[in-house]
Amino acid sequence: MKHTSKLVFSIGLVLLSFLGTAQEKDSQKKDSIPPKKERYGLRLGVDLFKLTRSFYEKDYRGLELVGDYRLTRRHYIAAEIGNENKTVDDDRLNFTTKGTYLKAGFDYNTYENWLNMENMIYVGMRYGVSSFSQTLNSYELYNPDHYFGDGTEIVSGQKFNGLTAQWIEVVAGVKAQVFNNFYVGFSFRMNRLLSQKVPDNFDNLYIPGFNRTYNGNFGVGFNYTVSYFIPLYKSTVKTKKTAKKK
Repeated sequence: MKHTSKLVFSIGLVLLSFLGTAQEKDSQKKDSIPPKKERYGLRLGVDLFKLTRSFYEKDYRGLELVGDYRLTRRHYIAAEIGNENKTVDDDRLNFTTKGTYLKAGFDYNTYENWLNMENMIYVGMRYGVSSFSQTLNSYELYNPDHYFGDGTEIVSGQKFNGLTAQWIEVVAGVKAQVFNNFYVGFSFRMNRLLSQKVPDNFDNLYIPGFNRTYNGNFGVGFNYTVSYFIPLYKSTVKTKKTAKKK
């Protein structure tokens, strides 16, 4: 009987040791699950809207390069740089605007990605500056008496150099990954003109980067981009449990 009790006791100890070892292995497996990491880097691209517009609109030439850099999980530094050459033919005048512009600011990603997705639904702001010139090609003298026909067209060619403008933009847009590291996106912009250098006896009816100024100090913009992401490093995502422990 004593031998039987000892045998049962020994078997129980062995089973307990196996259970303890199994639990320890399970905990090690749980602890060995690699933590989730997210990529950080630089994304560079081009505005397809301005690029294609240069082909189908004879009075327009433009190019815009875009880029952003990921600072945190949701915050990005963003910028656009470009140039435009546009001729406007209105009822009373014809003029050409040429110049370059730079916009810089930030984007905030409101979209909660799944797994390894890196898409964006974002809002942001930009500060824009533009340096440009305008050429008054021709204009028409106003004739109040239409009995003798329209007014006389005057060919001018007068040029206004050294013009500048500054504005702010509110941005809302989307960026989605379509292939590995390749993204397409679009954004809408609401502009508010802060300051501008206006030429004598003329006005800035079109500002590169800002667009038309027919509605006073307010304007709108749009772009459609394709870009490539250059990964620089990865960062571990902090879970809620980790944050609570800290």
